[in-house]
Amino acid sequence: QVQLVESGGGLVQPGGSLRLSCAASGFRFSNYVMYAMNWYRQAPGKERELVAGISSAGSSTNYADSVKGRFTISRDNAKNTTYLQMNSLKPEDTAVYYCNAKRTTSWGMKYEYWGQGTQVTVSS
Repeated sequence: QVQLVESGGGLVQPGGSLRLSCAASGFRFSNYVMYAMNWYRQAPGKERELVAGISSAGSSTNYADSVKGRFTISRDNAKNTTYLQMNSLKPEDTAVYYCNAKRTTSWGMKYEYWGQGTQVTVSS
């Protein structure tokens, strides 16, 4: 079973930075480079939203409008790890951040895994 473990969350002042990491393991019949990786977040009372995504090879990325220019997603396929560099943090970035892995096989089988989440709190 694929496992995703997030780390790097915490309390930061507005304007500060944090770097989240997502370590993936447990690939039995596939491997990390087959999966597109995403970061989602969920604030209290709100729906979970996609923050950023990166393709399996790392060649393309996408971001929510609210974080463009401030957040950067990257991956190290040699370490099975995805990162989210968050700069110029705002109080509205406060949420639980979740790592997500997605894969669709050539025959249409879909696989999706979630991490347990890491809390990010932006407050003075």
